[in-house]
Amino acid sequence: MEEGRSENSSGNGKDEKIRVEKFNLYYGDFRALKDIETSFKKNAITAVIGPSGCGKSTFLRSINRMNDTVQGVSTRGQILLDGENIYGPDVDVIWLRSRVGMVFQRPVVFPLSIFDNVACAPRVQGITGSAVLSDIVEESLKAVDLWDDLKGRLEQPALSLSLGNQQKLCIARTISIEPDVILFDEPCSALDPVATLRIEELMWALREEYTIVIVTHNMQQAARASDHTVFMLDGQLIEAGPTNKVFTKPEDFRTEKYITGKLA
Repeated sequence: MEEGRSENSSGNGKDEKIRVEKFNLYYGDFRALKDIETSFKKNAITAVIGPSGCGKSTFLRSINRMNDTVQGVSTRGQILLDGENIYGPDVDVIWLRSRVGMVFQRPVVFPLSIFDNVACAPRVQGITGSAVLSDIVEESLKAVDLWDDLKGRLEQPALSLSLGNQQKLCIARTISIEPDVILFDEPCSALDPVATLRIEELMWALREEYTIVIVTHNMQQAARASDHTVFMLDGQLIEAGPTNKVFTKPEDFRTEKYITGKLA
């Protein structure tokens, strides 16, 4: 163990949804993630923080193997979802991404109707019945608090929505196939403060049903919107634990320097 590094995890034992064991990721010969070990608790929000280029988005994308699409990527170690190594040779990546959904920095809204934006994910999974799709769209929009506003205009273009509501729509599409885990990669970076607060409130409500991992540069957001925090630096996990503890009594001096703005 490196000097000053905390081995605290975000969860343990039967409460954990995801466990990461000595996980390394390489871009060719470059080692971007270095022996990451931690876990993520069920029905909780974990914030991953750290300076730009520290590997936090790479780590997030490793949890649903989105890095597989990058040429030259290789990995060592394990990421276990409910005890199963997602990098095992028999794992179906399409199945994995149906269980581990992802919401990106900017809303990825398709040039389709509001209804079709939500219904497209269930359709990919083979659900085609109009009544079933209508129920899924309704329940998904209710879950993100959009149904009352949009139920009378589901055939309108999704691109006509505000940026904040577009992001909510993307979240509705993600949960339409009932994943176990939702990954958020800087989901509020393009939003104003009011829309940001609404997304945070939505995440807080969704944690009752889902395990949530969020990458954020916003220290205030990490402090107010997460149960647990992971701090990364130079591709390494430096410290992990309950958010209140990490922010008020960090074990590693580098964590304190970053949180207080003394480490860029």
